[in-house]
Amino acid sequence: MLNSMPKRSGLVRLLLRLCIQATVFFVLGGCTRPIDYIHNHFKVGPNYRKPPAMIADHWIDEADKRVRTDCDDLAAWWVVMNDPLLDELIVFAYQQNLTLREAGFRIIEARAQLGIAIGEFFPQTQDWTGSYTRFGRGRNFFSSWNTNFNLAWELDFWGRFRRAIISAEDTLDASVFNYDDVLVTLLGDVATNYVAVRTTQERMKLLENVVRIQTDIYNFIVAQLQFGKVTELDRAQAESNLQQSLAQLEQFKIDLRLAENRLCTLLGIPTIDIEPLLNSAPKREIPTVPDYVVVGVPADLLRRRPDVRRAERQAAAQAEQIGIAESNLYPAFTISGTLGWQASTFSGLFSPDAFNSNVGPSFRWDLLNYGRLINNIRLQDATFNELVATYQQTVLSADEEVEDGIITFLKAQDRVRYLKQSVDAAYIALQVMVNQYTIGRPGVDFNRYAVIEQNLITQQDQWAQARGQVVQGLIQVYRALGGGWQIRLQVPTNGGPGIVPPPLGPPPAPEDVPKPNPQDAPAGPPEPLPAPIPVPPQS
Repeated sequence: MLNSMPKRSGLVRLLLRLCIQATVFFVLGGCTRPIDYIHNHFKVGPNYRKPPAMIADHWIDEADKRVRTDCDDLAAWWVVMNDPLLDELIVFAYQQNLTLREAGFRIIEARAQLGIAIGEFFPQTQDWTGSYTRFGRGRNFFSSWNTNFNLAWELDFWGRFRRAIISAEDTLDASVFNYDDVLVTLLGDVATNYVAVRTTQERMKLLENVVRIQTDIYNFIVAQLQFGKVTELDRAQAESNLQQSLAQLEQFKIDLRLAENRLCTLLGIPTIDIEPLLNSAPKREIPTVPDYVVVGVPADLLRRRPDVRRAERQAAAQAEQIGIAESNLYPAFTISGTLGWQASTFSGLFSPDAFNSNVGPSFRWDLLNYGRLINNIRLQDATFNELVATYQQTVLSADEEVEDGIITFLKAQDRVRYLKQSVDAAYIALQVMVNQYTIGRPGVDFNRYAVIEQNLITQQDQWAQARGQVVQGLIQVYRALGGGWQIRLQVPTNGGPGIVPPPLGPPPAPEDVPKPNPQDAPAGPPEPLPAPIPVPPQS
């Protein structure tokens, strides 16, 4: 006991000397001032502060009575379309989409990285080793049995490991917000493609009505041609118009199939013919929506849009990397020790005489680094400023997307009204012209009828597109506002529409609570899917 006292005193003096030397360098040559080091809870480098972002005070069309700012509950914005099949498709896509599943696994990856970062804070080396060696000199041979327990702990004197933990936490938050952003995009894409399907079906229906009229006129002209009451020019022009409309119908069929195929991919199922499902719905028309939109205030984008929150968390995670890089300028202090046993026979390995041990401090200090450490700090700082600019640009883009959706939604309604009046007038004109042409009224030629007919085709097609544009504008607004990700906080109550999902199980969902907005945090993973129906064999 008396002999160990000088050794302990020497150990204390050595540690004290190392701390004094590090402090001298810290004061004279470090990047962080001592007062900042204390203020940052004994961590070098800057502490993160949320960067400012420019946001509009109000919406451009806020004065329009159809733009409401009194309520901002966008958790299930698609229900305003009052389409049960769309509601089922939304839930089904949430349960089965593979892109969303990828985002869920990225959360699991980030959570594991956080666990690794936390583990680095504690003793970094804790291992048990053992060996057996047979060696000899001349005719004499000896055996050596060894076993050791080694421990090495680099102290977090400069905050490197603590900042790594904070960075990993921010990265985990960013992965949660990325999941929400993928979810918002997914739900918007499902609604967009569903409306595209219904819009194309409406355009086909309107054109088919005109094709029936064109066919009757063509048959009438062919019959009249036998009696010489019309010319071959009339017949050729009538046939040309009819074939042109039939060709346009084929293009509509292409557009319809492409939208249906895209819908299958979004639903996470093989590309199958889902037209029977779409046609089995009670409502087979372009969804009708209210003439108003609920947008809240522009500042809500900072807390509601997942991509904005993700960009801010990515900047926060990178800010910690500056301090981690700066910690490399200072010496790293480590306490290491070994408990070991060594003997010539295995039976004597654990005897008291075989025991040996050592413990002591050490330090490592990178000195001649030729500017690598300083330039690494500059690199991390530049990367942080880049991410701050990305965050600020994301806010500006979010504001732009909402404004684009609002103006599309409002003006498309006016466009629908004008086009409806135009189509009604064109139908009346076509009716009158058909009657006059079929009775052979003098001065009424086929060319005038053809002009009115083509005008009707154009106007009614634009009318159908404008009706779809109204709904698409509303979808764009709610997607741009960041609505819909809250679906993962709710338990789906139905099993999806009558389509066959592959048996992949539920997608992973985040469980960690994002720090910026705990009230919006996920409550846990979604409930498991109902038992899936076997997938039919694919050719």
